[in-house]
Amino acid sequence: MRQRYLLTWVILTVIQILLGGLLNLSQYVVLCFLPVMIMSLPITFSTFVLMLIAFATGFVVDFFTNGLLGLNICALVPVALARNWLIRLVFGSELLSRQEDISIHKQGPAKVLLAILLANTLFFAVFVPVDCAGTRPFAFVALRMVISTILSTLVSYYVAGVLAPREAERWR
Repeated sequence: MRQRYLLTWVILTVIQILLGGLLNLSQYVVLCFLPVMIMSLPITFSTFVLMLIAFATGFVVDFFTNGLLGLNICALVPVALARNWLIRLVFGSELLSRQEDISIHKQGPAKVLLAILLANTLFFAVFVPVDCAGTRPFAFVALRMVISTILSTLVSYYVAGVLAPREAERWR
């Protein structure tokens, strides 16, 4: 199970690099599913480990794309820092106390979608203003944040299904 998860993580990171480097939909749209990758990490990981993984993943994506080095790091580390808080807010503290991973099948699509939306909102609330860095008007920044958050949430929901633990494999 761990090898499959690690392979899936690497493949999704490569796909994110290709999306960032090759697929430029518009100046208003940034597709990013890195926040859901951080949210789907095992519950047993400490916040410090989550922040290290977020830093490393953000660095790899920044290094191999055309963006600013440190931009994804700057936006992804706060998502890792706030992950347990977001889990408590959306799913309750039972998920953390039982150390149960986030799954669409167990927690339900509505709650998982809400958690993904909140994680993406936090990510783009940091990413877009830092990326624009005072060079764009407020209306552009706000519109880019809203469009990117909505589209990335839809893509991230599919990625959450790919990263979610499979119940049938658990009993083999």
